[in-house]
Amino acid sequence: MALRDRIIKFARRSPRAQLQVAQAKLRYRFLARLPKIPHVGDDRTLYVIGLFGTGRSYINELLVHNIGERAKYFRDEICFHPCPTSMIYSGHATIRHVSVLQHQPAVTNLILDAVTAGFADLLFIHSHPFDSLLTNWVWWRTYIRDSRMIKGTSQVYRSEDDLCAGLEQNFAEFKAFAAGDPGFFAALPDERFLSFPEFVEETELHLQAAPLSLRLEDFMIDPVREFSKVAEVLSIDLGLTSMAIVPPRTKPYGYLAVKEKVPRFRKFINELEVETKRRIEKIGYNVDGLS
Repeated sequence: MALRDRIIKFARRSPRAQLQVAQAKLRYRFLARLPKIPHVGDDRTLYVIGLFGTGRSYINELLVHNIGERAKYFRDEICFHPCPTSMIYSGHATIRHVSVLQHQPAVTNLILDAVTAGFADLLFIHSHPFDSLLTNWVWWRTYIRDSRMIKGTSQVYRSEDDLCAGLEQNFAEFKAFAAGDPGFFAALPDERFLSFPEFVEETELHLQAAPLSLRLEDFMIDPVREFSKVAEVLSIDLGLTSMAIVPPRTKPYGYLAVKEKVPRFRKFINELEVETKRRIEKIGYNVDGLS
């Protein structure tokens, strides 16, 4: 059809029909400019989820360096796609409670629906909640006081004794953080982080929802065995016998030494609510010692 005829045809349409045509053209042009999301073979989108201070960065490094070509699709962020892709996304996300710097439950629910529908996979990484609690307290107090993001407590406290001394000197602040006290985050208006009971509850909810859950402590024992579970989900032949997969640098169950050296921390653990203790036991950790 000639351009003149198309113009005449368009002019004869009702204003409503003209608007619909214009909107359709705009949608087409917008979609045409979007980057194409890769999808190779039978790949499914993989989401790697971890709460703060649980070892997600370690898993990220293993993925980037040990899965071959698929690693080029890794992103340290979370994007949702309502279809299978070859992308691998990693990030923090909650299921029930809203928390700063963690994707909100609405996003997590979309991911869970995609897993149920069969076009996405989900991996949840976790570690002992007491270790995470100490790590998160140091991270947040450093960020709020110094506007600095750290990768581990060793960047602030050079030794276990230094950490214990810092905790003893700032225990009131630690308790406020663990309780989710808004006063701890006063320098960040309208922001809140999970209280410790909420953190434990979120861990329990993720373990109930995730098809594959991995404990950071198990990587400290046999990292090749644990990472082979990830390879199976990705349907990748990694040649595990030749892989140089190193364990995490984090010391397992570091909270135990702190518990022995800081009586108030030991008292804090002993006085936790019964429900929080029950949840810790249910997710596979002992409250009073090693798992």
